[in-house]
Amino acid sequence: MLKVDLGQLGREGSVSVEAQLAPDAEMWSDTDLTWSGDVEARFRASLAGTGELVARGSVAGTLAQECRRCLEAVSTPFEGELTLVFVSEGSEVGDSGYAFDEGSSELDLSDAVREEVVLAVDPYVLCTPECKGLCPQCGTNRNVGTCDCSEDEMDPRWAVLRELKKSEQ
Repeated sequence: MLKVDLGQLGREGSVSVEAQLAPDAEMWSDTDLTWSGDVEARFRASLAGTGELVARGSVAGTLAQECRRCLEAVSTPFEGELTLVFVSEGSEVGDSGYAFDEGSSELDLSDAVREEVVLAVDPYVLCTPECKGLCPQCGTNRNVGTCDCSEDEMDPRWAVLRELKKSEQ
């Protein structure tokens, strides 16, 4: 996985970490992310003069998502540049930092990468910018065909408010 050897990092000052993450890897469980293939992760970890560990790199893959208007399957390329800052557990972690145990022999970047990727993914994708979506009455995909539903039909859940408005006039 995405593990930084802290001993090697201490000796060399910086370490490269590269991984091909399977689409069904444990780190993606309990997320709504569905990958179409392997996810490529590349990071360079280095020690900052302030005692922090900084990992800079990228994550790239293809997501299988749904169009927000018509619910058709959409393959969405994902490429994210990430900067992860880790501080020792005794130090105060800022808003954009993660804690790590300096006494450990390695640091697993997986949880931090997972969190940053989940936040970076666009949850509102469209199959095309011109997507017409679904008919709100019958559910017909308007990109594929038409229906006989009237646009003037009002949602019956608003009937009570319409009656209230009429009684005020």
